[in-house]
Amino acid sequence: MRSLTPLAVLAALAALSTLTACGGTADPAAAQGGGGAKGAKGTVTIRIPDPGNAGVLARGKKDGSLDKALAAVGAKVAWTGSAGPFAPAAQAMNADQLDIATGSITSGITSLSQSPGFAFFTATAPDPVGEGILVREGSDIDSVQDLVGRKVAVNKGGTGEYLLLKALAKAGVPADKVERVYLRPDQTAAVFNAGQVDAWAVWSTYAVAEIGSGKAHFVADGTAIGSDNYSLNAVRSGFVKEHPEVVKALYAYLHENSAKEKRDPAAYLNVFTDAGPTAVNGKAKDVQIAFTGKGGTVDPIRPEDIKRFETVAGFYADQKVTPNKVDIAAHLLDIEKLS
Repeated sequence: MRSLTPLAVLAALAALSTLTACGGTADPAAAQGGGGAKGAKGTVTIRIPDPGNAGVLARGKKDGSLDKALAAVGAKVAWTGSAGPFAPAAQAMNADQLDIATGSITSGITSLSQSPGFAFFTATAPDPVGEGILVREGSDIDSVQDLVGRKVAVNKGGTGEYLLLKALAKAGVPADKVERVYLRPDQTAAVFNAGQVDAWAVWSTYAVAEIGSGKAHFVADGTAIGSDNYSLNAVRSGFVKEHPEVVKALYAYLHENSAKEKRDPAAYLNVFTDAGPTAVNGKAKDVQIAFTGKGGTVDPIRPEDIKRFETVAGFYADQKVTPNKVDIAAHLLDIEKLS
């Protein structure tokens, strides 16, 4: 397993990436003041990564409905940096620079193995169609078994590595028969399209553009892989301890509006602009609408979810992604019992 040196053009792409922004802050005052600090009128500030141009939070930011929901419990949002991979967001929560973040159970488990200062409070069922093993059109890779001897791009310890290892295990292919190439997700598209890797284990955030371009397809999607890769929302431990009512209000907002998004995905795309690099148009827009319509909603964490989380934690330990099995149950909140 090795890291692939990115193409020179990726330096320019990295400048546009939101990856590192997730761990930083766009509002230094908010970061210095600490989440949960009350102003002169007793308003609680909750720091959330900026949602960009799509999704429930983006629409809530634009139409003011999120502000209204939080104002009802004496809170307001400070948009801090930009949404991105969970690992840097977990570090930001641990450093008291962020109060809320979204990530996969897979990246969550690797982050929990390192003195976490956060807990998960929602679960969204694994994506059946928007994640998987991506190959270029015209590739001679027609099945997971065909990955033997090939190079597959993955993000280390996160969704990509999980999807690849899970697919190989289900197909009975030893993990060491496939070369994992560790790359940041925002750096992988150019490498993938240049043919420097044979496949890419990826999720919808990055897959939509590739599939929408007509140049790539999944050789195995989440359903075929048998993925247990839930999406979760995390909250900084200190914040939920001090302001459980704010976390409950945020959950209620996400739960209600994720159901609306599932019913009408198009209404949650291109929220602020339908042009430029953050917009989704053409075939890619159709792909995204189809993925969202078949996806899950933001729900409480149920006992049956916890069993599947523990299965992932055991799988990661077995695959040596983590040194030991992470006690995921110790870092979960029952949002319905929070008080």
